Amino acid sequence: MLMFGIWNFSGVWSLVFGVYFPYHNAMHWQKVTLVGVGLLGGSLGLAIKARGLAAKVDGFVRRSASIAECQELGVVDHATRDLGRAVEEADLIILCTPLSRMRELVEKMLPSLKRGAVVTDVGSVKGSVVEELEPLIAGAGAHFVGSHPMAGGEKMGASAARADLFVQAICLITPTAASDPTAVHQVEQFWQRVGARTLKLSPSAHDDLVSRSSHLPHVVAAELANYVLSPVHPPEQAIVCANGFRDTTRIASGSPEMWRDIALANRKNLSRVLGVFIEDLEEFRLALESEDVKAIEEFFEKGKQRRDTWRAQADSPE
Repeated sequence: MLMFGIWNFSGVWSLVFGVYFPYHNAMHWQKVTLVGVGLLGGSLGLAIKARGLAAKVDGFVRRSASIAECQELGVVDHATRDLGRAVEEADLIILCTPLSRMRELVEKMLPSLKRGAVVTDVGSVKGSVVEELEPLIAGAGAHFVGSHPMAGGEKMGASAARADLFVQAICLITPTAASDPTAVHQVEQFWQRVGARTLKLSPSAHDDLVSRSSHLPHVVAAELANYVLSPVHPPEQAIVCANGFRDTTRIASGSPEMWRDIALANRKNLSRVLGVFIEDLEEFRLALESEDVKAIEEFFEKGKQRRDTWRAQADSPE
């Protein structure tokens, strides 16, 4: 394995980049359980199996039809609707369900948790998740460490899963002062082994940052789709929506249930950044009304420069 590291010596966070080969040196788990086998859970199952990271991968699903689908797609070794059976003897459990269901599922699986097991999640909000789940899981003799892979897509379900979904994606790890250091290391190692680059943040810092970079764009995309494609407009409106509209609204096709939960769970941060965003749009509107050519050009120029710089850095993380 070849690894590059960038460390913030204040101890607030660390960013680790990895190029992973060969896989036989990877941490090996006897049993990994995916609680929820949709796009993220299914992709994790495929990645774990492809890279030989576990002797067995089990999946908990809600519907009987999902059992046959999981078997057909090969995303897990065994799928079941029995949560206790799914998590028993599991060394690593990954919660891949909507935020609103996590506490309920954790409470149900507590009696079946193996002592010393590591539990993590893929949720897009960390403050409330960590606050609720960490003490529950610790009380059962296991360890919870929050995580959030910045990967996914607008397509849902195990049929959209792919083994390379997490390759070069950033995965945010959110330990607390109560986190077991070994468990934190194991969670970092796991995400690195499926191809991700890990960044450690506090739960509150995570929720602040993603409210701007992830949650705000989804609200904007949904509103663009709601407004532009509203039936109050002429039928020709949809016909003249081309590549720009398609690209900026792609993520509006994501799961409404998931984004409802995310918006509510991070409502304080999201409300604050929405206020700033609306103020910036109001400034642009006023520049249009006053025909302020310089301000309008600077608006577009600044956006282009900042995005181009970000894109160049994202393409060359080392």
